[in-house]
Amino acid sequence: MKIEERNQSINSLLTCSAPICAHGHTGCHSPTLSDLFDRVIQHSARMHGLSSDLHSDFEQYFLPSRNQIGRINRKCHTAYILTPNGKENAQRLAREELTEVILKLLAAWRDPLSQFHRSMARHEDFTSISGNKALEMSDMVHQLKNGVEKVAEKMQLLGMISNSLMSLSSTEALAPHSASSEARSMSDYELLYCFRRDSNKVQNYLKILKCRIVAEHGC
Repeated sequence: MKIEERNQSINSLLTCSAPICAHGHTGCHSPTLSDLFDRVIQHSARMHGLSSDLHSDFEQYFLPSRNQIGRINRKCHTAYILTPNGKENAQRLAREELTEVILKLLAAWRDPLSQFHRSMARHEDFTSISGNKALEMSDMVHQLKNGVEKVAEKMQLLGMISNSLMSLSSTEALAPHSASSEARSMSDYELLYCFRRDSNKVQNYLKILKCRIVAEHGC
């Protein structure tokens, strides 16, 4: 399956999977909240796996000697987002706060990943397969953010969280321009390192949020 076709399929699954069911309409199935959580968690796992693969590709083609790989000398551009450290701290956050953290992390990566893909296209040594991974990763962030917004809407409809998240629909509210400017000054390796870290956070936070929301899901 081509990348474009796979992305369309994933995007449809995350954002358009639930028909609006009229009352009493037979044969109409609206996915449960557990279903929606499963889909975004699976998508986040694929996204993190892709970031790990691309990180390995990057080291192979650009940093053949691991001795050349130094520590990241600057903070990630998402450092302004206060993220809970560890499962216990994440469980202490209010549902709305944890959902907001997830959405902020995803929104903060939209422009930097587009930048990263354009930068990779200029490297002749980087394979076309790896270049496609960079493009796919950029698309997956947008799709996952839409999917998490659908989960949040469902939680609001069920009265599980407040409607305060509605004010976070704008990209600027979620990802200030100053953060995007900081990301533009980071190296490709720093961006990739930071995204792999943040995509792992998103995946873990989604699992923790599902544990707290969906009673039948054991933590």
